[in-house]
Amino acid sequence: MITRDQLAELDADDALAPMRGRFHLPEGVIYLDGNSLGPMPKATAARVAEVVRQEWGEGLIRSWNDAGWMDMPFRIGGKIARLVGAPEGNVIVADSTSVNLFKLLGAALAARPGRRVILSERGNFPTDLYMAEGLAALLDRGHTLRQVEAADIASAIDDDTAVVMLTHVNYHTGAMFDMAAITEAAHAKGALMLWDLAHSAGAVPVDLAGCGADMAVGCGYKFLNGGPGAPAFLYVAEHLLPTIRFPLTGWLGHAAPFAFEGSYRPAPGIAGGFVGSPAVISMSALEVGIDIALDAPIAGIRAKSIRQTALFAELVEQECPGHGLVLASPREAARRGSQVCFAHSEAYPIMQALIARGVIGDFRAPDILRFGITPLYLRYADLWDAVAILRDVLTSGEWRQERFQTRRKVT
Repeated sequence: MITRDQLAELDADDALAPMRGRFHLPEGVIYLDGNSLGPMPKATAARVAEVVRQEWGEGLIRSWNDAGWMDMPFRIGGKIARLVGAPEGNVIVADSTSVNLFKLLGAALAARPGRRVILSERGNFPTDLYMAEGLAALLDRGHTLRQVEAADIASAIDDDTAVVMLTHVNYHTGAMFDMAAITEAAHAKGALMLWDLAHSAGAVPVDLAGCGADMAVGCGYKFLNGGPGAPAFLYVAEHLLPTIRFPLTGWLGHAAPFAFEGSYRPAPGIAGGFVGSPAVISMSALEVGIDIALDAPIAGIRAKSIRQTALFAELVEQECPGHGLVLASPREAARRGSQVCFAHSEAYPIMQALIARGVIGDFRAPDILRFGITPLYLRYADLWDAVAILRDVLTSGEWRQERFQTRRKVT
């Protein structure tokens, strides 16, 4: 039996415990949704205020040069590169995850002109699938998105596969692919490998260069704590940069944007992945979150994540038997990202009741209670307290109240 005292002892010995003090965490809240929107670092408000009041307010347009605004996508991209095992010159911060997927999928299809299939997991995050579908329809050259079960990915790669597009950690279950093995399988068939790191960057060890990944995207507002709608990032491997052709040819991806030429000449390397002006204010907020992530060893984050996710799953099963909760995440630590998911036929109202009691997770259709585990600020004792509230919500039937039944716009 797990007890709260045992978990409190783990907190006393937690090397990551001081990191919690760097986040603004509302009193009375146990935040288990950092895999959807990370909390605000305490330093973010001051940094954003500095950008708004000084760099923009006083510096005005001069700040593109004087405050280094134009260099932000490279500088911050270089920091993210250190988190995902990539050379610093191969990552930039720009646009959204969806837009970056479009860029890289288009580039991948252009790099494999004789192939027509984008291969993905049937349970991949919808925006990834939608962008692939939209691109294939736009090209209208026989390209298609093929979806298979996660277990069948490697065997489904064939000579017509141009690119394999997968999310490293599945948003719905937390199941994690073996990045090196799948990348090797793609390359064995001559296909390119594109990874979505939305639920990986800052949460689990990633080694893009070491495993030979060709391309990757990721977002800045989950485990990187960059704020709502924070810019995303994209990665292209060194061997592809000399010949890559991005399908979106915006002015900042031009070799000489301020020459204002009438025809497009791509900038060399990763700079060709730019489209429009950097989102300076939101990038400034993102950089604060990334700096915090860089201050904590990823091995320590992963070790604590493995322990906390295992304890949370065990606690739910220990404290809430007979209430219809079914573990939807892998039990094997090597196959599980930094979240724990349970299926329940009434998952939505149960989650709403939890949120009303200060335990914030989220719901994913059709029946998933999703709990993000962020070791930088989550205490072991928080796990006990969250499960105790879940037990009370289930035992009392509180979730049956009318106010918890109506679906809100964001779930």
